[in-house]
Amino acid sequence: MHTLTPPAHCTFDPDDWLRLARQWHPVARACDITGAPAKAVLLDEQLVIYRIHGKVVVARDVCPHRGVPLTLGFHDEEGIICPYHGLRFGEEGRCNRIPSSPGQPVPAKLNLISYQAEERFGLIWVCMAPDAEQPAPLPTMPHWDDAGFQQINCPGFDVNGFAGRQVEGFLDVAHFAWVHTATFADASNQVVPAYNPVETASGFTVDYWSTVSNFAADSPQQAPEGFEWLRRFEMHLPFTATLTIHFPGEARLVIMNAASPVSARKTRMFAPIARNFDLHVPIEDVHAFNLRVFEEDRLMVETQRPERLPLDLTLEAHIPADRSSIAYRRGLKRMGFGEFFLV
Repeated sequence: MHTLTPPAHCTFDPDDWLRLARQWHPVARACDITGAPAKAVLLDEQLVIYRIHGKVVVARDVCPHRGVPLTLGFHDEEGIICPYHGLRFGEEGRCNRIPSSPGQPVPAKLNLISYQAEERFGLIWVCMAPDAEQPAPLPTMPHWDDAGFQQINCPGFDVNGFAGRQVEGFLDVAHFAWVHTATFADASNQVVPAYNPVETASGFTVDYWSTVSNFAADSPQQAPEGFEWLRRFEMHLPFTATLTIHFPGEARLVIMNAASPVSARKTRMFAPIARNFDLHVPIEDVHAFNLRVFEEDRLMVETQRPERLPLDLTLEAHIPADRSSIAYRRGLKRMGFGEFFLV
């Protein structure tokens, strides 16, 4: 049996890397994965992703014969093919053809090192090192499968920063009036009303009430004067948070912030969205608005120092509006992560 170890040039502390490898992380949009070999990187590990007979396979992007990346190869109806010697890999990463030795038994050592994978919320999720005794649960997303809700999956968005910093920014309600005024927030509405995170089995939830609107700043549609907006954050440790925004009436917008840790210094963002209003608005417009919001955050996340996320609360100053980020850091610490999360 293969013993999973951090890859060469790993940017995480080895113990933290193994803790992360036991969790579920998104690596691609399901709609982007066909039979052809596709490339992704998770926790510094190079991955190849492909479908065979409809089922997705995620494996280490290394041919076990002579080490050539399989993402350089191609595919046919029975699997992906290494461009060097034509070895073919199909279901569950098993080698099913050796062109130079047809008819001979295929040794098990020629099978790919594959990982547990699931499709959920339009994404491919991977758990590289499942814990048999305490398997990590997949994140959940409200309303994704509910009748009347539209499912949208934005293209991946790359950030040159640590996933923990990006997720903490998604939970931060105090930066709306300073960073997002061009998209939805109000520069004159800066006060953060009190709120209280509530611990859950997989992280915590927060019900945050305020008068900060979530309609686009240039939209002719606005909420009634004094309308109180409920934003429910659901944090699934370590890097997936979901926000449900209660618009006037029964309108709901759900945004999942699924941060995939490419390395300790790079993150690929995925953002499945579910909504039950504005269904006539082109999906491309939703993608564009979501991209604008994430772009507004980019400079903050990519320039924070330390780039790591200090879990020792004495190492950075905190203000009352930081209750969610404090809960986030405490949650990560309870999971056993190191003080700085990376090497």
